[in-house]
Amino acid sequence: MNIHAIKSIYYFEMSRTARTIMQSIISPVVSTSLYFVVFGSAIGSRITEIDGVSYGAFIVPGLVMLSLLTQSVSNASFGIYFPRFTGTIYELLSAPISPLEIVIGYVGAAASKSIVLGSIILATAGFFVPLEIAHPFWMLTFLVLTSITFSLLGFIIGIWADGFEKLQIVPLLIITPLTFLGGSFYSINMLPPFWQTVSLFNPVVYLVSGFRWSFYEISDVGVGVSVAMTGVFLVLCLAIISWMFKTGYRLKN
Repeated sequence: MNIHAIKSIYYFEMSRTARTIMQSIISPVVSTSLYFVVFGSAIGSRITEIDGVSYGAFIVPGLVMLSLLTQSVSNASFGIYFPRFTGTIYELLSAPISPLEIVIGYVGAAASKSIVLGSIILATAGFFVPLEIAHPFWMLTFLVLTSITFSLLGFIIGIWADGFEKLQIVPLLIITPLTFLGGSFYSINMLPPFWQTVSLFNPVVYLVSGFRWSFYEISDVGVGVSVAMTGVFLVLCLAIISWMFKTGYRLKN
């Protein structure tokens, strides 16, 4: 394992955050704070509690997941796409660095940024609503697993995309809608039976549900199922990345 190579990629990607702190950190935190104000005031005045939890506190895990998913995908996709765009990817591929080390460097940096952002948003949420974390270990586990999994997805998108426009297609047209429809602002048990069944095909439901359980011990699906679904998605992303490096898909041509 070439630790020096991993550290070089990791530190380079992390230093980019310092140069774009407004876009990487401040903007998502401000946007999430506005969600607290708007949803907490407008909807919270009509829905006081869900499963014994105040509405303002209920939406905290969903809002954290919304930022976590979109930022993980965005950070990782741009991180690997930019070397492809500038042509420096060929220097990286010709260096004595394995594909695993490249993935660890880029995905590790993207996941780290998302974890820091998620922690800041959680701290910010404490100013709006009283927070309770029933299972801190599982909260951290879901936070880390989700960041890594969707950073892997972002890495795949960064290799697949052949233009800056495509980098935004998946986060804007797929990830964000799935998050909004994945129980971030409501419990899927509030839906009619048909739509409850449809919602179970949304992978974000399992992430939000498991993450919310770690706070309030309430969930729409079993915690074990949430962990298993996250693990399956992570393994699937790793398999796709492995295939991309083996075939040189959009890397060597």
